Amino acid sequence: MEWVFVGAIIAGWVDAVIGGGGLVLIPLLMSAGLSPTMALGTNKLAGCLGTFTATVTLARRIGSPPAVLRYIPVALCCSGLGASVASLLSAAVMRPLVIGLLLVTGVFVALRPGFGTAGEGVTRRRPVLMLVIAGIIGFYDGIFGPGTGMFLIMGFTALLTGDFLRSAVYAKVVNVSTNVGALIVFGFTGQVWWELGLGLAVATVIGAQLGARTVLSGGAKLVRYALLIMVVVLVTRLVFSG
Repeated sequence: MEWVFVGAIIAGWVDAVIGGGGLVLIPLLMSAGLSPTMALGTNKLAGCLGTFTATVTLARRIGSPPAVLRYIPVALCCSGLGASVASLLSAAVMRPLVIGLLLVTGVFVALRPGFGTAGEGVTRRRPVLMLVIAGIIGFYDGIFGPGTGMFLIMGFTALLTGDFLRSAVYAKVVNVSTNVGALIVFGFTGQVWWELGLGLAVATVIGAQLGARTVLSGGAKLVRYALLIMVVVLVTRLVFSG
């Protein structure tokens, strides 16, 4: 079981940098004997605390305006709704759609080298549209999950900030909310191994703090490269896991 805790540290780091730590931790939990929904619920507990500490670290250095708080209730409720039907929807239904979105994201970022830098700002902010997208991504995180943090960063960058670093803070705030929403539902339905999840949370916090400091030292350029790498990893994982 020690290797699961090592994986949790790595997952915390990945989540803090770009999101997608569940790709590391959930398969490890399932290989340790947990059912898919139990692994998803336990991962939410560990990831929630890790992402929260990374959010605090990044917000202290980069800043997080109060406007981001409007996304919390929407993300929380939609994620809980997604989690409530997670066992009813086959991953095979979501996989092709997510692969397509990931490929579009990767191509867009690769062809727009200025996207996500302070020099290429948003000409028109669309907070209402971003609120709708946050709800959709929250539902997706509750029901399936891979790439949630990355999709949030892309949405905030395109519609609000124009800056990967500020978007990373926004995305972390919303991601904490989606984790909490899903965790509440999984907890009430008995799909969380609380003792294991809390132990793994300590490991993810360590990884998340390392990841937050990596983001702060690497800046928007690092987030851009991490995003492109995560697209490749996620697409590969989703294709070959089918």
